[in-house]
Amino acid sequence: MKAVDSHLLTLLKASNQFVVPIYQRLYSWQDSECEQLWLDVVRAGTDDKLGAHFTGSIVYIARDQRTNTSAEPDLIIDGQQRVTTVTLILAALVRALEKRPDGQREPWDGFSPKKIRNRYLTNDDEEGERQYKLILSQSDKDALISIVAGADPAGDVVSRVLSNFAFFQQKLANPNLDLAVVCRGLDKLVVVDVKLERGTDNPQLVFEAMNSTGKKLSQADLIRNYVLMDLSPKEQDMLYTRYWRPMELEFAGASDEQFDEFVRHYLTIATGEIPRLDDIYEAFKKHATALEQRDETTQALVIELRQYARRYCAIALGRESDARLRRAFQDLDQVKADVVYPFLLEAYTDYELETISRDEMYEIVQMVISYVFRRAVCRIPTNSLNKTFAGFSSTIRKDRYLESVKAHFVGLKSYRSFPSDAEFRSALVSTDLYNFRRRSYLLRLLENHGRKEHVTIEDYTIEHILPQNENLSREWREALGPDWQEIQQKYLHTLGNLTLTGYNSEYSDHPFAKKRDMEGGFKDSPLRLNRGLGKLDEWNVDEIELRAHTLANDALFIWSRPEIPDSVVAEFQQREVADFSIEDHPYLLSSPRRQLFERFSAETLALDPSISRQFLKLYVAFKAETNFVDIIPQKARMLLSLNIPMENLRDERGLAFDVSNKGHWGNGLSEVGMDEDADFSYILGLVRQAFEYQMGGD
Repeated sequence: MKAVDSHLLTLLKASNQFVVPIYQRLYSWQDSECEQLWLDVVRAGTDDKLGAHFTGSIVYIARDQRTNTSAEPDLIIDGQQRVTTVTLILAALVRALEKRPDGQREPWDGFSPKKIRNRYLTNDDEEGERQYKLILSQSDKDALISIVAGADPAGDVVSRVLSNFAFFQQKLANPNLDLAVVCRGLDKLVVVDVKLERGTDNPQLVFEAMNSTGKKLSQADLIRNYVLMDLSPKEQDMLYTRYWRPMELEFAGASDEQFDEFVRHYLTIATGEIPRLDDIYEAFKKHATALEQRDETTQALVIELRQYARRYCAIALGRESDARLRRAFQDLDQVKADVVYPFLLEAYTDYELETISRDEMYEIVQMVISYVFRRAVCRIPTNSLNKTFAGFSSTIRKDRYLESVKAHFVGLKSYRSFPSDAEFRSALVSTDLYNFRRRSYLLRLLENHGRKEHVTIEDYTIEHILPQNENLSREWREALGPDWQEIQQKYLHTLGNLTLTGYNSEYSDHPFAKKRDMEGGFKDSPLRLNRGLGKLDEWNVDEIELRAHTLANDALFIWSRPEIPDSVVAEFQQREVADFSIEDHPYLLSSPRRQLFERFSAETLALDPSISRQFLKLYVAFKAETNFVDIIPQKARMLLSLNIPMENLRDERGLAFDVSNKGHWGNGLSEVGMDEDADFSYILGLVRQAFEYQMGGD
């Protein structure tokens, strides 16, 4: 690698041609960035004391020195945004100067239309695309070529290249602008010229190190560049055109974060580990490197990513072709349950492979929705759901697919349990569902339960039958009785008191009888949620509770809990494990170490009913979702392997040590020793942190 300071125009003049590889993102500078560069150029041209203005770096892979006769271009891997923008200024300057009389077309030495064009924009003795100094990627290419050639762009070309060229044309049309100032400013632009040698330098490492300036790349950009950058241009074009570009089109209209989420779910499936949201790119590189070490090709990785992207877009972005599954996926989106995607992506893969039928796939999606929604209504914390679903597919038996999914759901315990009908009903009739973020989804499905023609509830608003106004009218107070304030506070936002209406403002705080009998009132309502209200004489606690239980019955049917015999659940929960016991760990057998081990086991198992203990050959594992602490028996102590990074462990006494970069037994990233003289309570506090980290991590 060679890095030197260079005038940008000198670099453009010296290069036969710069090409932006096909995998690079489109030109994307906005007006604000163009304005800043313009001000820099004008300031540099105005200030005679300023010898140069630094404007970033240009990183490119130089053409192979052994093949000079091929006129191979230099490939820009960083800096294309500023090179393109300066090229647009130069092209706009050519147009502005050409409008001047013959004797005024070179306001500064070397800056006539012909000299600018032949030195910085084109190769005068070449033809076709080779005559242009800069070739952009995709639709930007045609836009820039038309500008430099002085031709009108095709009518279907949409590119920031065109709008930014017009921006600079407008700047240069200012009659008060001295074009010599612009020429001098352009001549002072300096960059770090970073030339990489093919086959010698690692373009990706240099690209990452220098990508701290300019417009920040998304993780999708970084991943695409990482996958394609080291390939030959022919391979790049093939993989990008066949696989990567179609994948980008699948995500068209979605945010960059949506692609990041997809890659996170893909990596969870591929590696068995859930990367943190800010660490997706690094996790992807680690995965790609592991594949490379197993002699798997980049093409295989890209194809697999493309396949999972198609499945993800079917589930999460409404691309599913089957109408029934598409509606189920839309409901899934309404319950805000993206943590379930690793499991559903694998199930969808089996659906594509015809391991399961469409109806079985639909039933699995409904089970997932019911599980997530019931827990949300019951106000069960969601921080462990990602780990619950990350490992879900490992419990599935392909020969008894649907049965094993049901058994696993029903067999979940403690904080992971599938709420029972009694728990779900109790929460439905008693909790605040007005301030529940899934309330529209709840009311939509209750309204459409049993309907063949679905009602769009977006045309209606939520109505409190018993009004929210703290100063209730005399009629309402009489209907509720002397405890009307407590009743209003307790039942106001509960399911029994909520409905839908198109007459919310007309209903206002009127007495129940008026809401019932007025035009558009409950008697006239076509909505199923209002069925029966028109026949009531009054609205009180008994009617609120009765309606709540009636609607809860529908909810129990809509969001049902899987039914499967306990004996079948027990059968699936039996796992084959190695036949080890405490007898295989002689350092734990003698007193007082045995007593310390049993005390530690009892206290650790008491942290949560979901925790289990398993004796293995080299250590004893304590696990919830997975191992959070392992005991490695040693002669002088028990070595505890804590599955929590050191930076997340609160260890005021500094007893633990980092083993993340060392060979070690156990699954943890941190270790701490424990013997009979150790502060038991303090070390148990470290263990509790490891457990809570596993339950509450991203």
